[in-house]
Amino acid sequence: MGIGELDREAHVPEVTGAAAAPRTLAEALRARGDEGLAALLRARPDLVNPVPNDLTQLATRAGTRGSVVRALERLDRFALQTAEALAVAQDPAPYPVLLGLLTGDEGDPAIEAALPGAVALLREQALVWGEDDRLRLVRTARELLAPSAQHPSPTGLGPTVAEATSGMSPGRVQEIIATAGLSGTHDAVSAVGSLTGLFTDRERMGALLDTAPPDALSVLDRLVWGPPYGEVTADPAPPVRWLRDRGLLLPVSPRTMVLPREVALHLRGGRAHRVPEPVAPVPGVLREYRPQVVDSAAAGQAQLALATVEELLKSWDRGGPPVLRAGGLAVRDLKRTAAALDVPEETAAFWLELCFGAGLLASDGEADERYAPTPAYDDWLDLPPAERWALLVTPWLTATRTPGLAGGQDAKGRTLSVLGPDLDRSPAPEVRHRVLGLLATLPPGSSVEPESLFARLRWERPLRGAAAADEGGDLRSRLARWALAEAELLGLTGRGALSGPARALLNLPLAEAADAGALGGGVELSVAAERAATLLAPLLPEAVDHVLLQADLTAVAPGPLRRPLSDALAVLADVESKGGATVYRFTPGSVRRALDSGQTATDLHEFLKAHSRTPVPQPLSYLVDDVARRHGHLRVGAASTYVRCDDDTVLGEILADRRSASLGLRRLAPTVLAAQTDPVALLDGLRSMGYAPAAESATGDVLITRADAYRTPARTAPVPVPDGPPAPDSTLLGAAVRAIRAGDRAATAVRKEPAAAAPAASGALPRTSAAETLATVQAAAMTGSAVWIGYVNAEGGASQRVIAPVRVEGGFVTAFDHTADEVRTYPLHRITGVAELADDQV
Repeated sequence: MGIGELDREAHVPEVTGAAAAPRTLAEALRARGDEGLAALLRARPDLVNPVPNDLTQLATRAGTRGSVVRALERLDRFALQTAEALAVAQDPAPYPVLLGLLTGDEGDPAIEAALPGAVALLREQALVWGEDDRLRLVRTARELLAPSAQHPSPTGLGPTVAEATSGMSPGRVQEIIATAGLSGTHDAVSAVGSLTGLFTDRERMGALLDTAPPDALSVLDRLVWGPPYGEVTADPAPPVRWLRDRGLLLPVSPRTMVLPREVALHLRGGRAHRVPEPVAPVPGVLREYRPQVVDSAAAGQAQLALATVEELLKSWDRGGPPVLRAGGLAVRDLKRTAAALDVPEETAAFWLELCFGAGLLASDGEADERYAPTPAYDDWLDLPPAERWALLVTPWLTATRTPGLAGGQDAKGRTLSVLGPDLDRSPAPEVRHRVLGLLATLPPGSSVEPESLFARLRWERPLRGAAAADEGGDLRSRLARWALAEAELLGLTGRGALSGPARALLNLPLAEAADAGALGGGVELSVAAERAATLLAPLLPEAVDHVLLQADLTAVAPGPLRRPLSDALAVLADVESKGGATVYRFTPGSVRRALDSGQTATDLHEFLKAHSRTPVPQPLSYLVDDVARRHGHLRVGAASTYVRCDDDTVLGEILADRRSASLGLRRLAPTVLAAQTDPVALLDGLRSMGYAPAAESATGDVLITRADAYRTPARTAPVPVPDGPPAPDSTLLGAAVRAIRAGDRAATAVRKEPAAAAPAASGALPRTSAAETLATVQAAAMTGSAVWIGYVNAEGGASQRVIAPVRVEGGFVTAFDHTADEVRTYPLHRITGVAELADDQV
């Protein structure tokens, strides 16, 4: 269908019944049913906070710039393209005109099938109103999406002929239409209309372009898809002059020309967009695995996640690194943590933020503020592995903390620190849910092709990605990339495919996901997490109560160890390597650590014998006995500091050793040395020299050094930063719709005005004297009729209400309030005025 045909259809007479068509957005909302109003408030929750007094106020709020911008950001690409097409069409635009702008002359069955749904979506969200023969885009949305020199439209179209010639002299307009072969007119308005008619007539426009020089057509080709503006010199080239003289290019400044919208649409074949996208891209399958393989891989990764979190927080048992003055963790401390966990810094940042978001890690709040595990960490350790996993992934799904941003810079050029401020990104939870939901649409066991997934997310929220674009790509794509990596680290996916426990966590069917986009499905996340933990538990390896001792002073744990054995072995040996089997190494330092904790050599021999499936190797027994024999032979206490030993030759060796010079030792007696340093430094210095001293108390007893855990005071997990107002639940929606309906009935009720009073302005509160107010409500109470009142509450808020008075006494009127749908009592002195309802409203 040609542009000229569409334009002629746009001016057909209104059909029968068009007089009842809504004239404003408020009237269009008033014609909706309760379900339609609830759908609007559900899609745009900012409109319900606070609840509007009536439909007029709802319509006004729905047209504000902030609310419209928020609604446009949540449109998919085709719905947004539909709104953009309406913004460049005449207002109002018939449905065929809109269809022609999207399909062009050749038509497109996919667009024809998708357009009714897009228009319905825009209508539901009150961005478009009116019947199909008079579609109107909300004024604020038109201002945001219509082309302008300051804000180019994504369509690449420029101003209309009328807009481009608005400042042009009438004589110049007459010259243009004469050069274009049109008859002269008596005024500029009709001249512009004649030129517009030429450009929208396909046959006449084609004939005009057939006479154009080839170079002039090349100029048009460069401007046709935008941007429509081009710079010219003071003396334009002949092709540009030819176009300018015939109005195919119009001047907007001495050096700038613009391609009028009507000309561009003709050259485009009627299409507003170069590539309309009516159908969402489908995420592609990268590889396929058996679901059992995926679940096994995911369970193994879940077990590794639990071990990593436990290792991280156990290393901070006595207090972690200090908190930066501006908040967060220093870069050097992040590097140490990454080295200790044997992971990249980006991965270490994720584990730290995960512990922080789950409430297992926090700052202690002391003067010298440091990070440390919270009391919740001890409770977490006592849970079964599957439940511990659920308590990690549940807050991850809803967290707005984004560890991937750590190391970057904020808008002021400041470096973003792990655990520091400014890492919250409100779209993060939605993106995580959508990534997992789209994975669930693939066949079970299938991993996704990442770029196709990112393309789908960009189609779903094109403006959200563009609005949050920063260095490194748009934020939604980066959040999706991080979500894929983090889901794999947590064991929600295995080999890139969604696992069975993850489907349960998202409340999706375990085989085929019928509606992967409906996450949660009304089931609370905590309930879904319990189901996921139940599915994961059989897949996790059983904890073992033994190790395999080897002759090279190592022990191999063939699986996760039970907690008492794991804690004891962590004191007696050092972890050498991790994986499916953990390797521990026994060293003199690790054995001394166990002896320092109060154990004896006999205790260690019995422990090794009880928990080893292999005989205790002789080298390990010798190591324990050798360290134990020397342990405590030297005693360090506080005098200021002293060293005593029954063997004075050992003290002589220490004094003769050059490495002891820094300790400031001197002999007080044959078996006692005094030092000029504190006991801890003296202990460390002697141990570095190869001795095994023990600390003693003031009574001469050996001090037992236990690894007492340091915990922060009780801390709550960080609260996610909401992405706009929360979605209202069904109860709130029902109450809001009833309140708006009742307020609208009160605001639009037809009332009788007192004969002596001046007519009240529309929407204004009624004004009557106190005596008139009392007399009217008393009469209404006696007759049982309803009246319209203006009321000002204690906070100064004014409202209009329709009430049916029941009793008037003591300066108060008790009445059934039709606005609130309940019986209420109102002080008479707060009623500004009262009016009877018209007979047809009673």
